[in-house]
Amino acid sequence: MRNLTLLTDFYELTMMYGYFRQNKTDEIATFDLFFRPFDESNFCIAAGLEQAIEYVENLHFDQTDIDYLRSTKAFDEDFLAYLANFRFTGSIRAVPEGTVVFPYEPLMIVTAPISQAQLIEAALLNIVNHQTLIATKARRVCYAAEPASVLEFGLRRAQGPDAAIYGARAAVIGGCSSTSNVLCAQMFGLPPKGTHAHSWVMSFPTELDAFMAYADTYPDNCLLLVDTYDTLGSGVPNAIKTFDYLKSKGYQPIGIRLDSGDLAYLSKQARKMMDAAGHADCKIFASSDIDEYVLESLKQQGAKIDIYGVGTRLITSNNTPSLGGVYKLCNIRTGEKDCPKMKISDNPIKMTNPGVKTVFRLFDKKTDKAIADVIALKGERIDETKPLTITHPVERWKSKEVSDFYAKELYVDAVKDGKRVLARKDVYTLQRDCAQSLNGFWEEYKRLSNPHVYKVDLSDKLYSLKQQLINDERKTVAK
Repeated sequence: MRNLTLLTDFYELTMMYGYFRQNKTDEIATFDLFFRPFDESNFCIAAGLEQAIEYVENLHFDQTDIDYLRSTKAFDEDFLAYLANFRFTGSIRAVPEGTVVFPYEPLMIVTAPISQAQLIEAALLNIVNHQTLIATKARRVCYAAEPASVLEFGLRRAQGPDAAIYGARAAVIGGCSSTSNVLCAQMFGLPPKGTHAHSWVMSFPTELDAFMAYADTYPDNCLLLVDTYDTLGSGVPNAIKTFDYLKSKGYQPIGIRLDSGDLAYLSKQARKMMDAAGHADCKIFASSDIDEYVLESLKQQGAKIDIYGVGTRLITSNNTPSLGGVYKLCNIRTGEKDCPKMKISDNPIKMTNPGVKTVFRLFDKKTDKAIADVIALKGERIDETKPLTITHPVERWKSKEVSDFYAKELYVDAVKDGKRVLARKDVYTLQRDCAQSLNGFWEEYKRLSNPHVYKVDLSDKLYSLKQQLINDERKTVAK
């Protein structure tokens, strides 16, 4: 396993040094990792927890790290000696991967000595922001493609090897059936998928020669790329000849792949041609700069496509290339005393929620569909025996009473005393967890454009605490 301890911003280390010099390293801090609202989606699919756990379990400064930090001349020898014995000893509570989460709901809650909690900020944001972003994009793409399935094909367009590997994993959590990325498939127990490129076809004297050679090589898994020269004029007719040949030998061909041109028109024409030739059982696979908006258009045009390969626009989340995830201090504990903290800003979107928190999801007992989420202070409980008033977190005059509901707390313990306590799950199990989480919401919340606004409330205690801290700050400034 790689040592990622120096995968951090330099100011995390300078703050650690400051805490060390100010004798603050034993203060217990709690940080929330959450994302702010963004335009493309009203919710996200949580991902990245597995790698985050591996990262914190392996935190240590080896001798080369310490030698490098010494060379910066920013730290004294006492601090470098402290780093030599550094380990993460804190705890992480988190939303499980595959869970639907909304803005301002912490995906992770880190509680640890402040130097430890501070150091891991940048790496946790790097891991969780990216994988959550790609899982969310994959959910949107797969939602638009239904009932067709989607394969992740983004390796060559991803921003580097890690983005390709962990992005593909996140895409499968979000709903993709598999990936073309062989290393990702090996690492996470996925079946790698792929057929051949245009270069295969061009390397033979004729397109038919190339198809026949591929059929002889993979008679049980023959899917042919038909757009190298002329999709309808030669590609599909030559594929039909190849499929006739395979079936005469007792094999079942898979189908054809379209990778350019008017996918709606070509797929409809190819479907007619294959059906007329007795190959209605062969599928049509399509790729070529596809995203959820292209998919919606293809469905509206009646495209005859069974499987999509989605690469660039998924693995880069092209419309929203980064998630606005942040990591904010919400509590300091000294001895037995908790001191809630919050960021107060002239920009309301940048204000944070104070204190150590939890999140409850309320479900209607009759339908098992989600009604609202409540961000509450840790230790609070939701009384399911009586109606509950849900209130807008800012515009408090907006409210709704809910009844006949049950509440589920979203968090699980992931790390305690620096050690993993959360059992590992394979990626397809996480994909099923994601599907189950999504099934808990009405379609109006999941639609791609103008989704219905889902209610996320602050408990009365949390709201009161927030207002108290704002008022205290105003009094301090007034003095």
